[in-house]
Amino acid sequence: MNLSKKLLLALAGASISAPLAASAQEVASLNGSAAINEYMQQQDVDRFRAWESKNQVTSVNQFSDVLPTDWAYQALSNLVEKYGCVAGYPNGKFKGGNAMTRYEAAALLNACLDRISEVTDELQKLLNEFDSELTVLTSRVDGLESKVGQLQAQQFSTTTKLRGEASFIIGGTPNFDAQAVTITAAVKEVKGTKFDAVTQAVVACSAGTAGCVGATAAKNAVTAAPNNTAFNYDLRLSFDTSYTGKDLLRTRLRSGNFSSLPFGSSSQIFKLDKAESSQGTGTSSNIWVDRLFYTFPVGNEVKLTAGALVRNTEILTFIPSAYKSDILDYFGLAGASGTYNKATGAGFGFNWKQKVAKGKPYMIFDANYISESKFNESNVGAFDSEGGINVLTQLGVRGTNWGAAVAYRYGSEGSKVRDPNFTPGTVGFEQSTNSISIAGFWEPMDAAWAPSISLGYGYNAGSGGFLNSQSWMAGFQWKDVFQNGNNAGFAFGQAPFNKGNDTESWLWEVFYKYQVTDKISITPAIFWANDYRNNDGNSTWGGVIQTNFRF
Repeated sequence: MNLSKKLLLALAGASISAPLAASAQEVASLNGSAAINEYMQQQDVDRFRAWESKNQVTSVNQFSDVLPTDWAYQALSNLVEKYGCVAGYPNGKFKGGNAMTRYEAAALLNACLDRISEVTDELQKLLNEFDSELTVLTSRVDGLESKVGQLQAQQFSTTTKLRGEASFIIGGTPNFDAQAVTITAAVKEVKGTKFDAVTQAVVACSAGTAGCVGATAAKNAVTAAPNNTAFNYDLRLSFDTSYTGKDLLRTRLRSGNFSSLPFGSSSQIFKLDKAESSQGTGTSSNIWVDRLFYTFPVGNEVKLTAGALVRNTEILTFIPSAYKSDILDYFGLAGASGTYNKATGAGFGFNWKQKVAKGKPYMIFDANYISESKFNESNVGAFDSEGGINVLTQLGVRGTNWGAAVAYRYGSEGSKVRDPNFTPGTVGFEQSTNSISIAGFWEPMDAAWAPSISLGYGYNAGSGGFLNSQSWMAGFQWKDVFQNGNNAGFAFGQAPFNKGNDTESWLWEVFYKYQVTDKISITPAIFWANDYRNNDGNSTWGGVIQTNFRF
């Protein structure tokens, strides 16, 4: 027992006193002062012990003269309730202001020490019983402290977290062969300009020999065959930095090896969500900066975003759809890929979210501006019509398991209507589009037989000669299918089409997502389209097995 506890016990004991003097006859029978002192001491101890045993208390509140405002109240409370070694007078008083003899104090201190010894013995029995478990726990704590110290010494940053996603996708479109072109020339001259046959001759000569001028003899053949099975990858590394805990600076690096056909081009309705690229039609196995923006709150309801590489759909409060297969790009855009066209470039955004009690429906309003300039070059003005201006606004409401929104997007020349089934999908010189959409979703509160339901419609009004188009989709998705964490679903609809000018293709998708672990998933999927304009108006189908790793 340390000195402070001993002092507390002594101070508490010092407040107990009793008139324990010997009678005159007893004193008279003793010879000498030493014998008298010895007798007095023994009488004090014996009487105190008898008195203490009869007047033991169990709560400090039993003392009528001890108040919570007294300076030693807490100390007395601990001594009584934890150790049971404080006694009072028969009249229910403690008389904390009275003096006591040294022997009374010694007896009280001894009683308290005996009680503490009993408690210690009980604790020791428990320690002995759980000795092996405590040894293992101590070892783990020591190991954890060591690892924490190592992490602190080697941590990447106190403000930045690294998040990654790697996707392996094997698949193809077996009968999608109308675009397969064989060029028996390594170098051709088209309209007087020499170009490499591997990159440009396929485009120039895909329509036949009429597009090829002055062809020279060549030994090699170049083939663009989207019906071949491909094994592609996509890698994303996000560095998320926060300075206040509420803001976000995101820097994302990207790499992949998708080509424009059959999966990488945003002008194809079979474009995959994971085949995205800021470089246009597919990736090239290089590494580039894919996102670079900063988001911060202003008050309790407003959030602002600005950056050199920001996407209009990613800075919305939400996209009004619960269907999330992550397979075909079109079905992730609420049936309105003209409005939610994933424009990426320099820009800024505004979000307002109504502050309500938790669980209550709330209103939202979003607005953003993105300059989708060609290859994101800074020499094209961010506010120039040639910079591919996209202005997107959205007004919506969201509840715990449902949501709905109406949205509008203006697009200048250079902007795009995504995943179209008409030609061309990019707004041309002195042309523009005005896209509107309405969409909503509902999800069951718990995983059962009922699926989530997502519906959406979009209309794109062109001007300056750009075609009008419309689109729609319906998606159904089930949670915890066969096993917790696994999802399944299907969706159908029509990607943007121009009625009466191009084919009106129907698009279908079916998927099953198997969650191997919290960070690894495998998703087989099959998709089909009829009257596909990029397949000479014929029906075609495809399939993939997509494996995602998150870290």
